Amino acid sequence: MMLYQLLYPLHTTYSGFNVFRYITFRTLLAGLTALVISLWLGPIVIQKLSSLKVGQQIRGDGPQSHLAKAGTPTMGGVLILFSGILATLLLADLSNRYIWLALLVTIGFAAIGFVDDYRKLRGQSSAGLPARAKFGLQVVLGLIAGVVLVQMPDFSTTLNFPVLKDFRPEIGYWYVPFAALVIVGSSNAVNLTDGLDGLAIGPVAIAAATIGFFAYVAGNAKFAEYLQIEYVPGAGELLVFCGALVAAGLGFLWFNAYPAQMFMGDVGSLPLGAAIGLVALASKQELVLPLLGFVFVVEALSVIFQVASFKMRRKRIFRMAPIHHHFELLGWPEPLIIVRFWIIAIICALLALATLKLR
Repeated sequence: MMLYQLLYPLHTTYSGFNVFRYITFRTLLAGLTALVISLWLGPIVIQKLSSLKVGQQIRGDGPQSHLAKAGTPTMGGVLILFSGILATLLLADLSNRYIWLALLVTIGFAAIGFVDDYRKLRGQSSAGLPARAKFGLQVVLGLIAGVVLVQMPDFSTTLNFPVLKDFRPEIGYWYVPFAALVIVGSSNAVNLTDGLDGLAIGPVAIAAATIGFFAYVAGNAKFAEYLQIEYVPGAGELLVFCGALVAAGLGFLWFNAYPAQMFMGDVGSLPLGAAIGLVALASKQELVLPLLGFVFVVEALSVIFQVASFKMRRKRIFRMAPIHHHFELLGWPEPLIIVRFWIIAIICALLALATLKLR
């Protein structure tokens, strides 16, 4: 029995335990729990990964400055996932279906990332799972999540457009492939962003905190009515999940900040992106996600455009993709790129929140 289920019933005897009924209180407690766990376990994880020789493999065609990072412990995403998931299990309402769906999607994508990282390490190269297999597994998980979502009680298959409060097209079971697109797209976009020390986890924490707030207001009937957004019963509990991931991510950032002591790996980037996509779907803010995750979108598009341009014209648009490497090759110092991308992520999060009133 987890803490919430164990402690909240005691409120009938000790009134102080009544605070556990509040999602905001449990979010703060989950965040503190995840942060303490991640900071405590961080050095242990680094030492263990180093002893297992779980070192980063560097692309041969990448920036030369990255060659010095070869051998840095990778797969540090397990620290984020363990801390965040444990804190969620301890303090979230485990009778809530959205919590279990978020956890299962996160664990499922983490499994794909783990196999990918393991194959890279076993092969001593930067190549992991074959692209088709990796993408296929992601799509299958995304479709399963979409099917589960549309079967949820009181969950609608409408699309809510920011600003256009009265334009809510009903797409029925087309919502399933749409949900898969959002989850898989978000997962891979975060994965592509993870290329510099602390570059991905900063915008991930910002996006997770923001989308968690969206879930909270969507799950509160009064807030949803006031803000004229779609009410999704039960979605508010996802704030606890997001709060735990944000704090676990900050704990990881303590060790991932430049110069990084460990890297996230696909075992971290894939599930974190998928989790953000899932919460955006559950809160009915799917179409706000491109604005909220603008940094991830630009990173993904830079790869798509680079590949398309080279195939069609045999010319590159950027010196190297993803785009953060382009700025590196232009001579920007790595910390400068990281902080400026974080600033952009914060601005986009504020713009995303502004859509709540522009209706």
